Amino acid sequence: MPTLQFDLETATGMSAATVPISMLIIAGWTGRDLKAVEHHIAELARLNVKPPSQVPLFYRVSSALLTQAETIEALGDQSSGEAEPVIFGERGELWLTLGSDHTDRQAEAYSVAISKQMCAKPVARKAWRLSEVLSHWDSLVLRSFITEQGKRVLYQEGTLAAMRSPADLLPRYSGAGMSLPDGTMMSCGTLVAIGGVRPAGDLSMELEDPVLHRVIRHQYSVRPLPVVS
Repeated sequence: MPTLQFDLETATGMSAATVPISMLIIAGWTGRDLKAVEHHIAELARLNVKPPSQVPLFYRVSSALLTQAETIEALGDQSSGEAEPVIFGERGELWLTLGSDHTDRQAEAYSVAISKQMCAKPVARKAWRLSEVLSHWDSLVLRSFITEQGKRVLYQEGTLAAMRSPADLLPRYSGAGMSLPDGTMMSCGTLVAIGGVRPAGDLSMELEDPVLHRVIRHQYSVRPLPVVS
């Protein structure tokens, strides 16, 4: 069971928290616009990724993959990240942070579940009380950048209005309202990649709250491991 370190930023100040995570769920196909979801499914189909069995779909992934390091290791050079809002339970409350569903793109072509299990899942160190942003959830802005040919390139950008809200998504998983037990973390889906999903050796991401004027940021690079047989 990994233990993550968070700075909990609330309306009343900042406090540190050590949070053990015993369960990790990756929510996929969480777009609010079904046409956009179908577009993303078609985008991945071009990479030979099979369509999901249902929408949304909840993948169980080992919590041991969670990391707050600035460098991760991945087999070969065919993986890449995706910025996602991440919700977790702590102190009897729900908290919002930022993470990346780093995925092996070659393995994804034959099994999405296996591809997700193959890679570390980076998570930021700052978190907000979810109740403080629910009223303006749709205004939160998610962005990510990758480096291509030595240049920083915008990879994803949009508001969370494109995704199912926590009030919609969480009950679909738990069947028990908008809640997660302490120690449970859910990555809540992502935005379409600008220019298409592709391998990348780094990811810089941010979640901006334009109403309360604050930002969660995290960045990491990928150290490729040799593929041998």
